[in-house]
Amino acid sequence: MSEHRWPGRIGWGVATALPLGFLLLFFLWPVVSLLSVGFGFSSLGGSSAAGDAGRGSPGLETFATVFADARTWRVIAQTLAQAVCGTVLSLALGLPAAFVLYRLRFRGRSFLRGLATVPFVLPTVVVGVAFTALLGPGAPLAWLGLDQSFLIIVLALAFFNVTVVARTVGGFWAQLDGRAEQAARMLGASPARAFATVTLPRLTPALASSAALVFLFCATSFGVVLVLGGRRFSNIETEIYRLTVQYLDLSSAAVLSIVQFAIVAAVLAVSGRLRRRLEQANEMRFDAGQAMRVSRAHLPAILVFAATALLLHALPIVALVTRSLRDGDGHFTLANYANLFAPPATARLNGSVIDATVLSLGIALIATAIAMLLGVLVALVASRRPRGRALRSGIDAFDAFVMLPLGVSAVTVGFGLLLTMHRPLGIGVDLRTSGVLLPVAQALVALPLVVRTLLPVLRGLDPRQRDAAAMLGASPLRVLATIDMRVLARPLGLALGFAFATSLGEFGASAFLVRPESQTLPVMVAQLISRQGAENYGMALAAAVLLGALTASVMLLAERWRGEVASEI
Repeated sequence: MSEHRWPGRIGWGVATALPLGFLLLFFLWPVVSLLSVGFGFSSLGGSSAAGDAGRGSPGLETFATVFADARTWRVIAQTLAQAVCGTVLSLALGLPAAFVLYRLRFRGRSFLRGLATVPFVLPTVVVGVAFTALLGPGAPLAWLGLDQSFLIIVLALAFFNVTVVARTVGGFWAQLDGRAEQAARMLGASPARAFATVTLPRLTPALASSAALVFLFCATSFGVVLVLGGRRFSNIETEIYRLTVQYLDLSSAAVLSIVQFAIVAAVLAVSGRLRRRLEQANEMRFDAGQAMRVSRAHLPAILVFAATALLLHALPIVALVTRSLRDGDGHFTLANYANLFAPPATARLNGSVIDATVLSLGIALIATAIAMLLGVLVALVASRRPRGRALRSGIDAFDAFVMLPLGVSAVTVGFGLLLTMHRPLGIGVDLRTSGVLLPVAQALVALPLVVRTLLPVLRGLDPRQRDAAAMLGASPLRVLATIDMRVLARPLGLALGFAFATSLGEFGASAFLVRPESQTLPVMVAQLISRQGAENYGMALAAAVLLGALTASVMLLAERWRGEVASEI
């Protein structure tokens, strides 16, 4: 046994140190530096470009100035209102979706589950442009007057997060024994009453966990609010971007970043407790309920699910595709797609949209490789449940730390990287102009999704299998290869799809870090949609269709590969 102990310890040490070092350098340091700027412990002045743009250390005076501004409180209130309303709507629509996709039995259910995952990974800028194509000026539903409104933002937030609720609640619901509800029905309870009094209380851990996660996503939304809300309905995320890019007021932006960090930290603390409750509930010995045949009693849930899929998800995408095939006069044309290869001079682009697409694919591949390598290492380490209480607490803290980028906004991360990556650790290269930071930032965003996809599967593995293999003389490396990695093979495709699609569509951090001569596709779409002219708008629509098609194709392939593996996201 002693021959294998030290190599095993060294291996687990390396597996822990690699992701920890990556997060310390590219996540914690930038975020802490940003916090120190906000509290006045460091100055934004200096030789860096960001420093030259700053107004000095904010200190308490800038805090007072920022919080004395009525707009600050309006932005905070709008952020919370958008998050609360988006969460409530997502729960209301996601619960019927969870029932239909995970409790009913019908042909094509697996394909429909995979298709339902696509909205979650569509780039935010694509969804923003899609809702504009449906409800904006000149759109089919422009008469509703929802353009640049609070309601359109909430609808777009629900577009993404219905999937989160459906997957989290549905995966939990599928494990519940349905006999308790059947007994209530036999005792005379109506279907609605049996659900409300028997099933719904048992779903509380999953509902609470998904609600916390959805609130987090809504509160840190960037692309959707930027495209659909404008300055009137700004949230903290877009206000940080506006202060930094338009007004070069990095001090005030740092203060708002601290406010956002406080909100995110509170939600993450609640989310962590709820997620642990959900995992404990998942460990209970439920007799997995059999999927039910479709009956008339299920018609209300089916109708709500169908309306959600058609009106909330399909209709904006159909409007986006349809309008991308029309010119300013409403005539059918392929000119918008031809302009992706050779943009007109009036577009004033540095290169073509196709060039941006190729660049985005290359950056996404690098980011995916980083996120997958680190994500597998984190999942392997965090899935271990040692006997010692101190070691178990350390693993739980490690898992929680890796999840932080999921809650800290991409805009904050991009802002922090912009402030700190001027020759970091004494190296002679300014990483902000080298192109290195783009895949790093995208990997930071994708890493928590990879871990949350892989970790539940590994935690569901009976540890006695590893113990038995070790007792039979297998080395730690062989146990890892023959047991853990074999189990990981099933959800690996889904994790890969999440990582690549998320990296490809990442917009918040990229908006800070992208260079004018080498723009990513999401940044170019946002640039085109903000410019005047029918040609620019048509190109933005076509580019959004291209970006959406790429991410959707990746996720459908990933769902096809993964098989029937439950996931939290």
